[in-house]
Amino acid sequence: MARSLAASLDIPYLELDSVYHQAEWTPLPDGEFQSVVDEFTSQDRWVVDGNYNSTGVLDLAWERADTVVWLDPPKRVVMSGVTRRTLRRGAKREELWNGNRESLWSLTKWDPEENIIRWAWTRFEPTRSRYESRTTDPRWSHLEMIRLCSRADSAAFLMDLDG
Repeated sequence: MARSLAASLDIPYLELDSVYHQAEWTPLPDGEFQSVVDEFTSQDRWVVDGNYNSTGVLDLAWERADTVVWLDPPKRVVMSGVTRRTLRRGAKREELWNGNRESLWSLTKWDPEENIIRWAWTRFEPTRSRYESRTTDPRWSHLEMIRLCSRADSAAFLMDLDG
């Protein structure tokens, strides 16, 4: 969605996962991560894809943004997509970023930090709650909040942009 949005608006796009997950899934140190996001969001127009709340980059991006597009489909839709995507990437050994690939072996792990499906399952409600509280937080009142709850909503939103 974010990539399509940036393409429709013809503006720069940054996928936070591609910056954070360095080779061998090594996380970029928070200060360096913040520096990359700081530089990127210093531009006049941009799209950032991701929600790294614990690293401080979410607040940095939101402080400089004018609009937040929140994809909020039902949990069953999210889990179905994560599962299909993870199985496909693992089976085909698709590279994600910086030489990293998802492993089907990781799906046998119980720790959500090692199993993306478990991570998505355990993070769904806390992430939704965080976004819901942010929509009413006066700190973010400068933002236009666009909440898209289905693929149809997302498609209509992009169609409206293309006019």
